[in-house]
Amino acid sequence: MNPFPSIDRATIAETEAQIRRHIRRTPVIDVDAGDFGAEPRPLALKLEFLQHTGSFKPRGAFANLLTRRAPRAGVVAASGGNHGAAIAYAAMRLGIKATIFVPRVTSAAKLARIRGYGAELIVTGEVYADALAASEAFTAQTGALPVHAYDQPETLLGQGSVGIELEQDRPGIDTLLVAVGGGGLIGGIAAWYAGRIRIVAVEPETAPTLHDALAAGRPVDAPAGGIAADSLAPRRVGTLMFPIAQRFIERAVLVEDAAIADAQRRLWEALRIAAEPGGAAALAALLSGRYRPAPGERVAVLLCGANTNAVDFDRR
Repeated sequence: MNPFPSIDRATIAETEAQIRRHIRRTPVIDVDAGDFGAEPRPLALKLEFLQHTGSFKPRGAFANLLTRRAPRAGVVAASGGNHGAAIAYAAMRLGIKATIFVPRVTSAAKLARIRGYGAELIVTGEVYADALAASEAFTAQTGALPVHAYDQPETLLGQGSVGIELEQDRPGIDTLLVAVGGGGLIGGIAAWYAGRIRIVAVEPETAPTLHDALAAGRPVDAPAGGIAADSLAPRRVGTLMFPIAQRFIERAVLVEDAAIADAQRRLWEALRIAAEPGGAAALAALLSGRYRPAPGERVAVLLCGANTNAVDFDRR
C-alpha cells in the first residue's frame, strides 16, 4: 500500500480484504429500546466487543502490522488499554516484538489483557498523553515502529471495516451512534459511509475532544478525565480524522458519566452484556435523551468494548 494512503471507501475495502482472516466478523442484533427502559423503538446493536481482545482495536492493529514493516526492535504503542491489547495480540499472532506504554488510569482488566499476550508493558504517567510521550521517546531510542492508536492512516482504514460489516448486515439504517476518543473508529466508519447515513459522535462531558474541535474548527486540547478516561479521553482528536468529521459527522453529543454508568447497568440487566464505560457511551446518548431520534428513524448503536472487571464471577 501507499505509505500515506487515502482514507476512503476503496482503500477501506482493500484493507478489509487484507485483515479479514485475522479478525472476527462481529454480529448485529435487533432489540427494542424499551428493553432498556427507554421509549420503545427498534434498535440495532453492533456487538463489536466480541472482537478479539474485547474491543474493535484489532482491526487497526492488523492493518498496521500487515502493511508496515516492523524492524528488529518491534513495534511500540501508547494506549489507554484497548489499543495496547490489540497491538500485543496482533504482534503475538504475527511473531513481532511489542512494547506497550499505558497510563496509570488503565483498568486492571486491560493490563491483564496486554500482559497475557506477551508484550512488554510499561505503566507511566497519569493520562494517555503521558504514555504517548514516553512511547515517542522509546521510538527515538530504539527505532521501533510506532503504531498510533488513532492518528495513523492504517489505523483508520482498519477501523473502517466495521462500517463494511454493518452496511452489509443492516443496509437500511438511517443513523449510527459511535463513541469517540481520538476518533480513529468513527473516522474510519464515517469515511466508509461518506454521508450516506447520519453519523452521531458520543463523548463524555468530561472528555469533549471532538465536540470542542468541531466548535473551534480545528483539533484543540480538551479535558481528559471521567469514567471512561482509559478509552475516551485523549488530549485532542486526531488530525487525520478531523476533516472526515467535518464532512461526514452530523454532530457530537455529550453524556454525563452517570448516564454512561446507567447504560452499563441496563445492558447487563437486559442482555447480560458487560460493557466497559467507553463501550456503553454511545447507548447512553440514546437512553439519556441526549440524542432523540425522529419518529421512524432507524437507529444503530456500536457497542465497541467490554474490557472490564465489573462482573464478579467469584461471587455466588
